[in-house]
Amino acid sequence: MGTDALGGFVSGPLALADAALLIDLYELTMAAAFLREGVTGTATFSLFVRRLPPERGFLVAAGLEDALEFLRGFRFSADALAYLRSLRRFEPAFLDYLADLRFTGDVRAVREGTVVFADEPLLETTGPLIETQLVETAVIHFCHLQTVQASKAARSVLAAGGRTLAEFGLRRTHGMDAGLKAARAAYLTGFDSTSDVLAGKAYDIPLSGTMAHSFVSAFPREMDSFEAYARAFPDSAVLLLDTYDTVAAAHLAVEVARGLAAGGHRLAGVRLDSGDLAGLSRAVRRILDAGGCPEVEIIVSGGLDEHDVAALLAAGAPIDAFGIGTRLNVSADAPSLDMVYKLVRLAGRDVLKLSPGKETWVGGKQVFRRLDGEGRLAGDTLALEEEPVPEGAVALLETVMRAGELLRPRPTLAALREHCAGQLAALPPGLRRLRDAAGDQAAPSEALRARQESARMWVKERALQ
Repeated sequence: MGTDALGGFVSGPLALADAALLIDLYELTMAAAFLREGVTGTATFSLFVRRLPPERGFLVAAGLEDALEFLRGFRFSADALAYLRSLRRFEPAFLDYLADLRFTGDVRAVREGTVVFADEPLLETTGPLIETQLVETAVIHFCHLQTVQASKAARSVLAAGGRTLAEFGLRRTHGMDAGLKAARAAYLTGFDSTSDVLAGKAYDIPLSGTMAHSFVSAFPREMDSFEAYARAFPDSAVLLLDTYDTVAAAHLAVEVARGLAAGGHRLAGVRLDSGDLAGLSRAVRRILDAGGCPEVEIIVSGGLDEHDVAALLAAGAPIDAFGIGTRLNVSADAPSLDMVYKLVRLAGRDVLKLSPGKETWVGGKQVFRRLDGEGRLAGDTLALEEEPVPEGAVALLETVMRAGELLRPRPTLAALREHCAGQLAALPPGLRRLRDAAGDQAAPSEALRARQESARMWVKERALQ
């Protein structure tokens, strides 16, 4: 295993040098045909989500920094070229062209952690057609998963209302890198920690963890397991109560807490992982408080997501923290987005797609965001890149790469987390709802509408002849 330039990990027979092969075959066949026919020129591609999944009022853009790192290091290694040669699909001239190929384009992007809506570009690339076409699959790959995970995690952050959240879905995530990215995406949106030790090392995310039922059952008595764990971690122990009888175990936890207090330590918390979490948390809270342990926190887990968090808190459950795993990491209710990367301009000509339900907006674009007097999001305008920023609005996309070179250092995850917190705080009530969210969508500017209509006419008059 080796650490790659993206902050993740590459394992098995693949190495970072093969990263350019993170590509669908048709990107290569199209590029070969473009080169053979001399179809060149400066192209602009736009990465956006066509429509929001059900129950989503917004998305949180993520994975953009990984995409930029990929573009910065994009090249075909000798081994990659040898593999492509072995396929006997491509002419030698095309493979020679790939040997010297680098990404030399420009990239405009929103900041990671930014709230976005349907049709709004997360990023746009502008550069030679073949370069910008070849990176399509990778750019979607890096942005899609983390945007899915961050958008799911943000809903738990909103539902928790400031209570502690821990991500711990690594064991059921679809692959090691997906687990790492889930931990990063969750922390970006406001989670407090992860159980994934590798993610802690890779991204400097605080770690948290308790114990498993196997630890409890490995001892002859439940009390023996609690005391052993408390001796090992006298100031950070969290005891798992539901292996046998949750209420009975809560009384044992009080005894452990008293023993720790006598030695100048404190029991950090108890965890409930099954059963009627609302009712059990109330019973356990009463036992802890009656036993003189009001400072011991109650943590709950067990297949939870944002809907469970909201329901438990609405029921008045005295819960201090939530452990959220599988349903977050795989985004169980919305595991994918209709994220696409479409050509919108080539060689000075606007390009669009007119397929039913899949029509694209022409040209390089900008998103202008307006806030109301209370700092809440009041609406977005989807505009052309060259349009001036309206008074009182802010432009979401900024140039982050020029001629293949990054224009600023990679932002820290802490800085992106702070930015995301501001974005979520600005959401109006209608967008914060977990169900029946008033999904927003940018209104196209008049200039964009005019260019769109002109491009439609061009297609009817020229492309269809």
